[in-house]
Amino acid sequence: MPRPKNKNELLELSNSNFNKMLELIETFGKEEIINGKIPFEDRDKNIRDILAHLHHWHLMMMDWYKVGMSGEKPNIPAKGYTFRTVPALNQEIWEKYQTTDYDEILKMIKKSFLEVQELINQHSDNELFEKKKYKWTGTTSLGSYLTSATSSHYDWAMKKLRKYKKALKKEEK
Repeated sequence: MPRPKNKNELLELSNSNFNKMLELIETFGKEEIINGKIPFEDRDKNIRDILAHLHHWHLMMMDWYKVGMSGEKPNIPAKGYTFRTVPALNQEIWEKYQTTDYDEILKMIKKSFLEVQELINQHSDNELFEKKKYKWTGTTSLGSYLTSATSSHYDWAMKKLRKYKKALKKEEK
């Protein structure tokens, strides 16, 4: 499905991609989920790392929203970072969750996912997809930010997970 252009498409695609991602994770064995090591990654070493990354970006999105809607300028992507320095930010996010176990991350991402869905539900098509509607979103729309934090990010995760699945199958041979 192309990038969402209205609220229903955004809700549908974010829900669909999130559920597909969770279903894909369920195709891995418990050992691969809990202790598996992704052999081709430099940052995300396991499934927990991928979910923690997504969860934290949900939290950042909700923080941008809260700050921006209060009339202040949010630190996007995060205080002390620019989009050029996102790799360093992502590394910091990775480090933050290294002592959090998979089951806890799974609960956390499910909760933050629902919170982002609730945020989407609070808005009309116009509020979500009119460019420059909110000062804090600059020249883009709130929906564009939400798409990036949800469905597009879940696509990214599924590509990593499929690549990991493929690597595991090669190991078995």
